[in-house]
Amino acid sequence: MKLLNTLALLFLSALLLFSCQGNRASVPNSPLAQTDTIPNKIKKDTITITAVGDIMLGSAYPTKANLPTDDAVKSFEEVAPYLKGDVIFGNLEGCFLNNGKSTKCKDTMGNSCFAFRMPERYAGIIKEAGFNVLSIANNHVGDFGSKGRKRTVEILDSLQINYAGLQSHPFKIFEIDSIKYAICAFAPNENTVSINNLRAAKELVARLKEQSDVVIVSFHGGAEGAKFEHVPKTNEIFYAENRGNVYQFAHGVIDAGADIVLGHGPHVTRAVELYKNKFIAYSLGNFCTYGMFSLKGPNGIAPLLQIKLNSSGDFISAEVISIKQDKVNRLRLDDQDAAFKKIKFLTEVDFPGHQLDFSENGKIGRKK
Repeated sequence: MKLLNTLALLFLSALLLFSCQGNRASVPNSPLAQTDTIPNKIKKDTITITAVGDIMLGSAYPTKANLPTDDAVKSFEEVAPYLKGDVIFGNLEGCFLNNGKSTKCKDTMGNSCFAFRMPERYAGIIKEAGFNVLSIANNHVGDFGSKGRKRTVEILDSLQINYAGLQSHPFKIFEIDSIKYAICAFAPNENTVSINNLRAAKELVARLKEQSDVVIVSFHGGAEGAKFEHVPKTNEIFYAENRGNVYQFAHGVIDAGADIVLGHGPHVTRAVELYKNKFIAYSLGNFCTYGMFSLKGPNGIAPLLQIKLNSSGDFISAEVISIKQDKVNRLRLDDQDAAFKKIKFLTEVDFPGHQLDFSENGKIGRKK
């Protein structure tokens, strides 16, 4: 009897050992079991960057008469279906601040003074619309001094919106769906990262490229208005201020490692260009600007660009959703596709021999 019990115990032990070896993943301490449970991170092969120009939803300065009647809540309603992508970018043309007077205005009432102070609650409207990356390098971020700049970055931080462009905040690195992005922004204005110091700009971009997959460069540069739709390829002097050589700047930062360059500042739409397989938009115009902005003629049309890049930052294609604005109807879609037609025309004139193919349905591809 004792012999039978011993044989039975040996048989059960052998059976258990065979079972464990045949199914190693069931053993808690097996190295194979541990590695099987760790998912592999696979980078997206195509990313979408949706980009627009200037955003200023209404200023409470000098009076609340410059705020929209709906308190800005419907600002992006007409274009909401198109504000989609991995990165949704715009230029924040002003600061978030609930009170205070502007030091740039010549009289205490702020008459004839272009100083933009958006109510702080308006930041939530921009966040809800989908924007996750903003440039704050422009001539209006400092309209209310250090107080306005400080409050703006505090609010953007609280909403987890990525931003760049101040000397105190020159860049931001962030990750979305396993792609590591860097954003840096430049302007010719006080307390911003200078567009006119190309050497320093290239050094910054090169460092960011070492730390990220896709480097986005934004600039606020060039002369303003309908007379300045073309890219002159020289320094642009406007009101005695050097607004930069945007052509040289864009090419320079791409040489240093930038993957896409998004321009704004002239308040009109400008040409686009493909350089070393990287996409450049020289001016995205007025996108959503309420109040004291001129929206006449070319100032009232702008593109909403949906740009597709591969995971290395090379251009694949783009789509132009044309929008228009006026003082009464505000931001809406343009069924005449004026912004797309303007981009096509200006690109043909300013960059003859360009590498882009413009179709009739708002699409931009690469020439074969």
